[in-house]
Amino acid sequence: MVKSIYIKLVAIILVLIVALLLVVGAFLMSGVRNFYVSAFYDQMREVFASADVAADLRAAAEGEGGAALLADILRANMGRLGVDATTRSFFVLDGETGQCLAGSNMAEGEHLTVTRNILTALAGGDGYASDPDEDFMDMALPLRGAGGSYILYVIDNKETVTRLNAELMGIVVRAIAVGLLISSLLGMLLAKTVVTPIQHLTRAAEKVAAGDFSEKVENETADEIGVLARTFNDMADQLETNIESLKNAERTRREFVANVSHELRTPVTSIRSYAETLGDAAGTLDGETERRFLEVIVSESDRLSKIVQDLLLLSRFDAGNLRFDYQQFSFEKSVRSVFDAQLLEAQRRGHDFRLEVRDDLPDIRGDRSRIEQVLINMVSNALKYTPDGGCIRMTAGAAGDRVFCTVTDNGVGIPQEDQSRVFERFYRVDKARSRESGGTGLGLSIAYEIVERHDGRLELQSQPGKGTAITVWLPVGGPQHG
Repeated sequence: MVKSIYIKLVAIILVLIVALLLVVGAFLMSGVRNFYVSAFYDQMREVFASADVAADLRAAAEGEGGAALLADILRANMGRLGVDATTRSFFVLDGETGQCLAGSNMAEGEHLTVTRNILTALAGGDGYASDPDEDFMDMALPLRGAGGSYILYVIDNKETVTRLNAELMGIVVRAIAVGLLISSLLGMLLAKTVVTPIQHLTRAAEKVAAGDFSEKVENETADEIGVLARTFNDMADQLETNIESLKNAERTRREFVANVSHELRTPVTSIRSYAETLGDAAGTLDGETERRFLEVIVSESDRLSKIVQDLLLLSRFDAGNLRFDYQQFSFEKSVRSVFDAQLLEAQRRGHDFRLEVRDDLPDIRGDRSRIEQVLINMVSNALKYTPDGGCIRMTAGAAGDRVFCTVTDNGVGIPQEDQSRVFERFYRVDKARSRESGGTGLGLSIAYEIVERHDGRLELQSQPGKGTAITVWLPVGGPQHG
């Protein structure tokens, strides 16, 4: 393939050079021929139109022996007519028959061909017609006087222009030879310049096809090849990133499936175990034990239902078909409503639960029920992971074009290595304790999705043994896409 490109490029350059020189040569030869013909007729008109020559010719035609006198006058003006011994001749012809009467080359005059211009002159007109297909050029001028009727005839065999064109053709041929040599060298240099980067690109593409994205094409030129090389490098980087993302997504999918299986298996196993126990020991268990078993079954059923509901909600997020009801509402009222709804549970567990609203909060645009779902999740986590008798604070305020709500507790806290993963699905810092408290590991994931769709953000700060602070920020004007 590489050799083919070399050959093609060099061949194209050689053909172009040859074609160019041939075209130039053709134009030069055509131009020389046209110039020579045009100069001939201009010269003839100028000589025969001059006053002195015209007067002498008319006078010669009036007397006896007009043909000889006319020949003498033309011979006297041979220099002006360009007549020489080899290429150009003049003749005096009989104006009635076209027979040669006198001339500069009588041997040639005896065999003159009656040309179109001679016929024109015999008919009484000036013969200055030019035929590019003929190997000669001529002119015939009728002249009548008392001494007779004559035709002044000048013919040129184009030998001069033929020799000149032959010289030009020789020059063109030599130029073609030199041009072929130079173009061959330049063609090979150009082919190498073009093909070498293509070779590098080919090797890099083969490695990319084999899954190796480390190969980079080094080309810093500003031409199209350089742009192609940089584009290829960017493409390789993008492919490597995309493949890594796909691998991460696949790992996440596997983890998610495993987590879902585990989360569903736990309550299902509990329900099955207690139900089988009730069935096997029917009539032998006391009422209190049966009631406690049934409470466990109902509790695990609720937990199973909650997991399924959360999974369905997340799947709708992923599918993009969950609709939000964006409307203007009071963020302060939502914060106070969530506080009031969680106050009894906080008091039941002996928590010091307080709310602080800083200044007047502006109304915001968003889905009120979804925002309150986020706030409830934030407070619920604080209640779950703060030992009884703890301190929990809700703080709401505004900063610029955003509002915020922070839930702070003095609970168990989150280790530093786990803080970046708390918004992942099914991720729990303390899995056993989370299940005991009824958590599914999906609450913060759902909250994160809701806040993302409002163009907001969730911030987490925590220290193990000292507590956690989680803050939701929301734009007052709502999401740009909503």
